[in-house]
Amino acid sequence: MPAVTKTLELHLIDPNAHKERKLRETSDAYQQALQTAFNANCTTKSAVNDIVIEYDLSGYAKNALKQYVPQLCGDSYDADELHDEHPVKFTNEGIRLDHQPQNHYEWYAKIPHHDDYHLWFPAAPNPEQRPWLEALHAGDAEMGECRLLERNGKWYLHITASREVEALSASDTEWTPVGVDIGDAALVTVCHRDERSTPTAPDIYSDEASQVRHLRKTYFTATRRLQRRESERIIEEYGDSLWERIDHIIHRVSRQVVERAQQVENPVLVLENLQYIRENIDYGAFMNRRLHGWAFAKLHAQIQYKAEETGIPVATVNPRNTSKECHACGELGTRPEQGTFCCMNDECWVGEYQADVNAALNIADRYRSGESQLQHNRDSGQKAAGDDSATDGASLTGPQDSHSEGETRPATSGTNAS
Repeated sequence: MPAVTKTLELHLIDPNAHKERKLRETSDAYQQALQTAFNANCTTKSAVNDIVIEYDLSGYAKNALKQYVPQLCGDSYDADELHDEHPVKFTNEGIRLDHQPQNHYEWYAKIPHHDDYHLWFPAAPNPEQRPWLEALHAGDAEMGECRLLERNGKWYLHITASREVEALSASDTEWTPVGVDIGDAALVTVCHRDERSTPTAPDIYSDEASQVRHLRKTYFTATRRLQRRESERIIEEYGDSLWERIDHIIHRVSRQVVERAQQVENPVLVLENLQYIRENIDYGAFMNRRLHGWAFAKLHAQIQYKAEETGIPVATVNPRNTSKECHACGELGTRPEQGTFCCMNDECWVGEYQADVNAALNIADRYRSGESQLQHNRDSGQKAAGDDSATDGASLTGPQDSHSEGETRPATSGTNAS
């Protein structure tokens, strides 16, 4: 299978004065070590090591310099001089990602300052790159070199990620759209039309939705009780176990969705565009709304990257009225109950229909009508495997969680430069 590489960009959210100073110290020490080793024309790793070992940098940064400086001094680039500041490079062992969906910011990144001293930051990823981040977190993509850089007064972490994907079929293939509706009553509903345009038997994951709702409710109830007892450590441990169970459900369901699509000739998985979902989602209380949004985004990302690994393209459509329009006649209907759609067109044969199946068919039909954008053409790298550029991450605002104050985290020793 061909390997695809992408550079993921995470914006390190509003570091406090202490962390800002440590980032600056790391950057300054790196620039000085790089310039000194370059001026000494170090063409071997051992020569670079003799210089950089004296600098207050983590072993991960020193090892990256030992690889990079010989390239600059004739191995690959043969640079005449160094221009501007270079991003701080780390070998992949130095960077760690953590996922805490119960916090205001889901993602956290560990940046090594020097050996045995690391800093944790809440990080906002580019939303369009979330499938790649999910693949990294699940171990389905391999992390490569990482780079720390400052741009317009903000700090960013660039992570190179690689994974193998199946080659896509020829562009003139007649695709079969498989509609995927992600919801609350049914976690996922999958359906497509056969060669006669007749809806096929759907897969409806309503039991899994009940399990996720129960786990979320359990988490909130237990958190409130434990907070009254000031049992922060128990809250964190108990919460992690619940989120791992939710995560397992999402992994299993997303895998089964892709397996269903593999049974279809020339499938394309069609989902609702997350951008519009975020604008319109409203599930009541803030935390419940945010956590449902997390599950929706995570499922979306998991389905996308798992599909691309098997060579199945993914497309998105505008979700407007997918749950309100009749898949047979296109007229607007009603939802007297959560799982029931009623068509108001007296001449339509539908009458009552399973609401989530109706939505999944509408999602698939919108692709067939041309109202879609193939995700693999935009951000998976399959169309241009050499494209490892990163676009700007989302700009988010909000309080920095105490969880991110990583000095209390267990320290992990860096790789020593010797």
